[in-house]
Amino acid sequence: MRKTTINFTVELDSNNIPDKILWDASDKPDAAPTETKAISLALWDEQQKNTLRIDLWTKDMPVDEMKRFYIDCLGGLAQTILTSTGDEFLSSETHALCDRLVGYLKQQNSVKD
Repeated sequence: MRKTTINFTVELDSNNIPDKILWDASDKPDAAPTETKAISLALWDEQQKNTLRIDLWTKDMPVDEMKRFYIDCLGGLAQTILTSTGDEFLSSETHALCDRLVGYLKQQNSVKD
């Protein structure tokens, strides 16, 4: 059986707040670890029938990018819902939520300008 490994390294400041997040994968074409500003990882706990989550972001992650990151995550989940379950309604409703959230962000940005 083929195996692959994904690793995250989190460098913390003196207050245990993420300063830097690096990720690497055994199948990644680039041999060096890659820096990122945020990660969101969800795991299904079969025994408890619930989701375990790890959400980390660096202290210099801009708030507007964080909002966009989570909308992108939701959009990816919408596609995964369709691919993994075939549930077109749930997928399209999630996509529609993303569209509304993007509109909200656009409105917020135009108010700032």
